[in-house]
Amino acid sequence: MARRPRLYLPDCPLHIIQRGNNRDACFRDDSDYKAYLYFMREAAAQYGVSIHAFVLMTNHVHILATPSTEKSVSRMMQSIGRRYVQYFNYTYSRTGTLWEGRYKSTLVDTDRYLLTVYRYIELNPVRAGMVEHAADYPWSSYPHNAAGVEIQMLTPHDCYVALGKTTEMRESAYRKLFQTDIPDMDIEAIRLAANKSWVLGSKKFIEQFEHRVGVAGKTAKHGGDRKSKEYRNQRH
Repeated sequence: MARRPRLYLPDCPLHIIQRGNNRDACFRDDSDYKAYLYFMREAAAQYGVSIHAFVLMTNHVHILATPSTEKSVSRMMQSIGRRYVQYFNYTYSRTGTLWEGRYKSTLVDTDRYLLTVYRYIELNPVRAGMVEHAADYPWSSYPHNAAGVEIQMLTPHDCYVALGKTTEMRESAYRKLFQTDIPDMDIEAIRLAANKSWVLGSKKFIEQFEHRVGVAGKTAKHGGDRKSKEYRNQRH
């Protein structure tokens, strides 16, 4: 079966996921997380990618970013992946692949889903039972977006900026978003879009994308998705 093409729209953010091979750990020590973030900061600057949110989990990574060109994200992820694998293999005296195939990415409808994806990403450690609150996890963008801790690589999306007139107002409004749970239907939509590399958006947004690009925002269904239960139960 042919690979589904990467979906791209100018100025449209992407939810990016990269997993460790066989779900094995790709971070073992604090220095590993720091190395990955260093490589990501350099690659994002080099290839023109604005990073809005991220979380580094034990065996996978989530990034919310807006590329400046169609190739920006692929070049960034190739650079991070290559440099980090070299670092990881050298550090732990291992050989071979670290990542599970290609990274996955999905376009995000800013009006409907963007701030929800911000929260979805930064709440990963909470859903995984690793911490009680997003603020307790050190390897995500939450401290920056919610409390002003400096993370140089981050660029606020316009939807985040619109939360308030000042930095303090935006951070306060952002923290309030975390006082309510993300609806189950939104979590399901985010997971399904990510696993299928679909467009994540309203029906109108998907139709506009398809008209503009000439590529299906979602693949056609054929008698239902036999893996849907599996996808619902996966932790991302």
